[in-house]
Amino acid sequence: MLRSGAQPFPSLEIVPPMSGIRKEELLESIAPLMEFAPRYINVTTHRDEFRFEPQPDGSFVRRVVRNRVSAVAVCAAIQSRYDVEVVPHLICGGTPAYETEALLQDFKFMGIENVMALRGDSLTGEKRFTPDPAGYAHANELVAAIRAFERENGGDFCIGVGGYPEKHFEAANLETDIENLKRKVDAGADVIITQMFFDNEAFYRFVEHCRAAGITVPIIPGLKPISTAKQIALLPESFSIDIPVELTEAIRRAGEDKEAVYHIGTEWCIAQCRDLLSHGAPAVHFYTMGKSRNIVEILRACF
Repeated sequence: MLRSGAQPFPSLEIVPPMSGIRKEELLESIAPLMEFAPRYINVTTHRDEFRFEPQPDGSFVRRVVRNRVSAVAVCAAIQSRYDVEVVPHLICGGTPAYETEALLQDFKFMGIENVMALRGDSLTGEKRFTPDPAGYAHANELVAAIRAFERENGGDFCIGVGGYPEKHFEAANLETDIENLKRKVDAGADVIITQMFFDNEAFYRFVEHCRAAGITVPIIPGLKPISTAKQIALLPESFSIDIPVELTEAIRRAGEDKEAVYHIGTEWCIAQCRDLLSHGAPAVHFYTMGKSRNIVEILRACF
């Protein structure tokens, strides 16, 4: 379970592959990581996108675009091969309440006992997140709905929620963001897994703020190694995070040497992981982004 474990352990997050990939290809891509006995594998969920197709009469018809294999299918594939807990993401965005309940029924049928409850991202082109009119606007509402499902249908889900050491980009300040996080915990969340960060001091300050606010559940740090020079710009833009000057300067000095950049990012993440474990982190969660080579090196060095 997400909420158990006497010894620190690694966990992983994978993104469902693009449609068209075979099941064996997916399983082979994560096989190198199984050597390190991760406690669980999170599987992200992505909102349906839409396109508008012109019709002969000049009107347009909205079509659903699903470019990735579903999280449920990925979880089932992993369960069929590996003895590891799978943790599908449930999101508010684009998901009416009846669909959330149907997914929970599927998870219960599959023997899945752990879920991540997240608001989810905005649609491409949206300036602000727009909830489904028949769904939930915030993650705390989704957590409460999962607990209500348990009361009516049985089951005992361990619920993880997201935390943001550098605050969620929509929050006015860190204090407000932690108030929102406490609402998720008060609604029934069991554990917090953080957004990626590259400065451990930001994580330690975040934990202190959470404890001062009365949040007592485990807080698991999330890490992602930088693997390309482009990520210095792309990660802050996509995730609203800071990258320390020391790290960015080292990567810039590496110039066009891709292997040097890869090595710098991997070594930085190893140092982060070791420091977190030495400070008593209950686990370390790794965002693989579909890559395993650097994660294998980090797990070998730290676990």
